[in-house]
Amino acid sequence: MSELTLLLVRIAYLAVLWIFVLSAISVIRSDMFGARVPETARGQAAGRTKEKKAKPPPKRRGAPTHVLVTEGSNAGERADLASAPVLIGRGNDAAIRLDDDYVSTRHARIAASGDQWFVEDLGSTNGTYIGTVRITQPTTITLGTQVRIGKTIVELRK
Repeated sequence: MSELTLLLVRIAYLAVLWIFVLSAISVIRSDMFGARVPETARGQAAGRTKEKKAKPPPKRRGAPTHVLVTEGSNAGERADLASAPVLIGRGNDAAIRLDDDYVSTRHARIAASGDQWFVEDLGSTNGTYIGTVRITQPTTITLGTQVRIGKTIVELRK
């Protein structure tokens, strides 16, 4: 093997190694501090707060009113569904903040569409489960449906 070939192989190896290190640092940074919000989205969010807020539709009888943590280290914690969508995770911006090593910063979201409630996994590492089934897309949930996030179980309640 010539010296030039050996030098090129070493440089390529170092480049691949640095790409791996930088991507690992990026993942750790996004898990610790959350994802970046683009400037255009920040401006749109600020514009929405200035607009007049519409009155929420009246609640149906038997409709869920809050999300309750039933099992896990945060048992008893709850979030009202009036401020839907409800973000669940380890981040400071989460409505239900879970102290669980298996939960991502922005793990899952519970939102309404009409009269139905959906749970959506937000690309978490360990997944979101309904029963024993891992969900990969927004999934309908009803009163009492157990949603497992890490070692924690949350339910919709009246």
